[in-house]
Amino acid sequence: MKLNSDIKAIITGGASGLGEAVARNLAGAGAGVCLFDLNEEKGKALADELGGHFLRVDVSDPTSVAEGFRAARAAQGQERIMVNCAGIGVAARTVDRDGNPQDPAFFERVIRINLIGTFLCSSQAAAGMVAADPVTDDGERGVIINTASVAAFDGQIGQTAYSASKGGIVGMTLPMARDLSRDGVRVMAIAPGIFRTPMLAGLPQDVQDSLGAQVPFPSRLGDPAEYAALARHIIENSMLNGEVIRLDGAIRMAPK
Repeated sequence: MKLNSDIKAIITGGASGLGEAVARNLAGAGAGVCLFDLNEEKGKALADELGGHFLRVDVSDPTSVAEGFRAARAAQGQERIMVNCAGIGVAARTVDRDGNPQDPAFFERVIRINLIGTFLCSSQAAAGMVAADPVTDDGERGVIINTASVAAFDGQIGQTAYSASKGGIVGMTLPMARDLSRDGVRVMAIAPGIFRTPMLAGLPQDVQDSLGAQVPFPSRLGDPAEYAALARHIIENSMLNGEVIRLDGAIRMAPK
């Protein structure tokens, strides 16, 4: 799919981190962007800068998601690109040091935001895409890119909920791609390693350097712009479908 002003994108978690980088990349290529996020101040400022739109959407709430898609399409038309970057990266052990089991509400919250939120936005986008006309000679109608994590494969201590949520994204990539193949909608997932997101950027520099040194090559934290570059390549390379790509500098996470 070639990017131009007729191609519209929705990006969740678009106000910062990986989502912001994707928004900047796609807008720089001429595409229209609509950002879904809970941070209204940053989201509106970025949307104004990029000439796009911002909507306050809670991806874990089906009603909020449905309303967000209606408003996005009213503002910019049918999206052809859906990039799911919204998520949380909190940790808790299965049994804490006092012998208490993990709070079920904690586990459910992580699953609801990371996994169910990704599904809700993907399914809403897919419904709109399959009803639209193709945009390429191959009959392509759209592309959905979901954000997994190396934690889906190398979950660390305290990451039962997080790894389960990201593992779910990995697991639904191929069947969702197969579901939508007859209608020309591709589905991919990116599994980033350790990236310089706002959460990590707030850590002391020596801690960031230590984390980066664990990456075989290049031995540094990933730059969100590198995630965005891969997302754009996926959009532009129509043979990429139904696959999860690790973007991690060959790291394999230790238990802790």
